[in-house]
Amino acid sequence: MTTEVTMDKIVSLCRRRGFVFPASEIYGGMGSSYDYGHYGVLLKDNVKARWLEAMVRERDDIVALDSSIILNPRVWEASGHVGGFSDPLVDCRTCKQRFRADHLADPEHEDVRCGKRPSKRPGETSDCDLTEPRQFNLMFRTRVGAVEATGTDVYLRPETAQGIFVNFKNVAQLARRKPPFGIAQVGKAFRNEITPGNFIFRTLEFEQMEMEFFVPPSEADEWYRYWVAERLAWHVRYGIREESLRVRPHEADELSHYSSGTSDIEYLFPIGWSELEGIANRGDFDLTQHTAASGTKLEWVDSGSGERFVPHVIEPALGVNRSMLAFLVDAYEEEVVGERERTVLRLHPQLAPVKAAVLPLIAKDGAMVERARSLYEELRRSASVEYDDSGAIGRRYRRQDEIGTPWAFTIDEQTTVDGTVTVRDRDSLAQERIPLENVTSWLAGRLVEPWSAPPRH
Repeated sequence: MTTEVTMDKIVSLCRRRGFVFPASEIYGGMGSSYDYGHYGVLLKDNVKARWLEAMVRERDDIVALDSSIILNPRVWEASGHVGGFSDPLVDCRTCKQRFRADHLADPEHEDVRCGKRPSKRPGETSDCDLTEPRQFNLMFRTRVGAVEATGTDVYLRPETAQGIFVNFKNVAQLARRKPPFGIAQVGKAFRNEITPGNFIFRTLEFEQMEMEFFVPPSEADEWYRYWVAERLAWHVRYGIREESLRVRPHEADELSHYSSGTSDIEYLFPIGWSELEGIANRGDFDLTQHTAASGTKLEWVDSGSGERFVPHVIEPALGVNRSMLAFLVDAYEEEVVGERERTVLRLHPQLAPVKAAVLPLIAKDGAMVERARSLYEELRRSASVEYDDSGAIGRRYRRQDEIGTPWAFTIDEQTTVDGTVTVRDRDSLAQERIPLENVTSWLAGRLVEPWSAPPRH
C-alpha cells in the first residue's frame, strides 16, 4: 500500500528529528518563519552543493557570484520592483484576515479560508466585510544610516537575480567569458508575502538558487528549451520520482511583460501540484533597464569582430527551502517490517544529512566500542557520519532511517574475531559483511554510484 504523505507527517518528522523548528518558539513563534536544526542545515547545504556542482563545477560556461543583500535602491526602481512588485490585497474587517484578490477570484484556491468558525470562503456569509483591493508591495523596507532622520530608505532584496544583472559587466570582463555564459548565485531573499504558509513552502525569508544565462538574441529560444529539460533532469537525478514532476508552460496571460516564455517545473506536494522551479526567457529587459537607469552600457562587445549586442537572458530559479521540502516529501515512506512500523527517508545518498552511522552492537563492550570509535574517527574525515551507542540496536536503526542515513556499520562479536563489520542498507534492509579496513573505500565508492528512488511500497 502506497504511503499517503501529508504535510502534517512531514512537519512532525522535521520537528521530531530536528530538521526544522518554528522560529522564536519560546515567544510564541513568528508566522511563516523557521529555524533549521542540525539535520536541516546539513540537508540544505547538500541541496545547495548539488545545485552548484551541476551549474558551476560540472560546466565551463557558468561562473559563481555572491552579491550583496542590500543594494542601491535605484536597482529596484530600475527593475520595476518598487513600482510593480505588488499583489492586490483584500482585508476582512470582521475576521481581520488578509487575502490576495486573485485568490478570492479562484473558487478552488486552498489558501482562501475565513478566520472565523466554521471556516468558509470570504464573502460567502453576511458577516464578511471585505475592503476593496489595494496594492501591497512585497519588499521589506529598512533604513541605512545611524540617524533615523537622515537615513536612506533601502530594501531587503526580494530576489537574487538583480545582483547578477548589475554585475554583468564586471563578470564578463574578469571571467573572460562570452555569450552564451551564465552567472550562478545562492543567497537569501525576503518577501513580505500576503499569504505565506504551508510549512517551508512559502516563507518570509528564504534562500534562492538562481542562474542567469546570457545568450545571443537569436539563440534565446533554443537555450530556453535546453534549460527546461536540463533542470527537469536535475530533479530526477537526485531522486525525485518522474511521475511526481511535470512541466507547465505559462499561458500568454500569465507571462510577465518582459518574458517571451516561462515554464514551471511543478511537483505534486501534499497541497497539490505547485511550482518547484521556474525557467524564464527574460529577453533583454533587465540589462536594458539597468543600462538606461545607470548610464552604464551592459552589452557584449566582441573585441575581435566589433560585434555588439545586448544579450537575452534565460533564468532557472529554484528555492532552497522549497526544494528541500520536495526532497523530503518524495523520500518519506512508512512501511511494516517484521510486524513493526518503520518511517524512512529514502533520500539520495548525496543529499542525505548523514551518510553512514557507526554502531557498536553492545555499548558496554569495551572492544566493540574501541573499534567503533576508531572507525567513526576515520570515516568522519571524509564524510558526514554519526556514532550512536544509545539504546537497542533496532531503535538506533530506526533513528537513522528517519533522518535518511543510507548505511549503518555495526561492530559486533564477529568483528573482534575476524575483523569484519555488518553493513545494513537503508532501502533494501539487506546486510552484508565487509572487512573493517575496506569500509572507508567502500563508502566512498557507494556515494558516487548512480542512484534512483526505489518503488514505493
